[in-house]
Amino acid sequence: MGWQALPLPGADLSLWPRWLPVADADALMAQLQASIPWGVHRIRIYGREVDSPRLSCWIGDAEATYVYSRTRFEPHPWTSALSDLREQVSKACGARFNSVLANLYRNGQDSMGWHSDDEPELGERPVIASLSLGAVRRFRLKPRHDGTARDTQMIELGHGSLLRMAGDTQRLYVHDLPKTSAGVGPRINLTFRWIEPRKR
Repeated sequence: MGWQALPLPGADLSLWPRWLPVADADALMAQLQASIPWGVHRIRIYGREVDSPRLSCWIGDAEATYVYSRTRFEPHPWTSALSDLREQVSKACGARFNSVLANLYRNGQDSMGWHSDDEPELGERPVIASLSLGAVRRFRLKPRHDGTARDTQMIELGHGSLLRMAGDTQRLYVHDLPKTSAGVGPRINLTFRWIEPRKR
């Protein structure tokens, strides 16, 4: 089974449900949990700084500096596992990547709020590849402007699945990963991106 196009007006969205075999996904998740220098990022919400409700790490080429929620992130160097994975994801998605944001959701109470990946350094129509490992979680999308609950689309992202967001997806839609009261275990999400190097 390969890419499945997901119907979302104006967007370019595809899912490869079992991109990684279960055994490979199990091994990769265990390795990343142990080897990535996870930390709590400070983010700005409604004018005040709070701890993000998940653990994160920004990894990439030396010039792949990223600004999110008014915080500047300098990349950690690639691990050998993530460097190899970057090549595989690039081939699958037909795109180049120089960075990856790793998020560790420790349980169902860890989450990601509504947002678009539309920072200037990502370019106008970025290709973002999102690899999920571990617990199945709901990923939601809704129109960026005038979206209601009725307009919300939900995708279940499973262990080893690869989601490709491209075209006008970030311009037209916002997405989130909501909390859940279900007793789910940890989940790692890797979002590969191309960051335009900043002019020095």
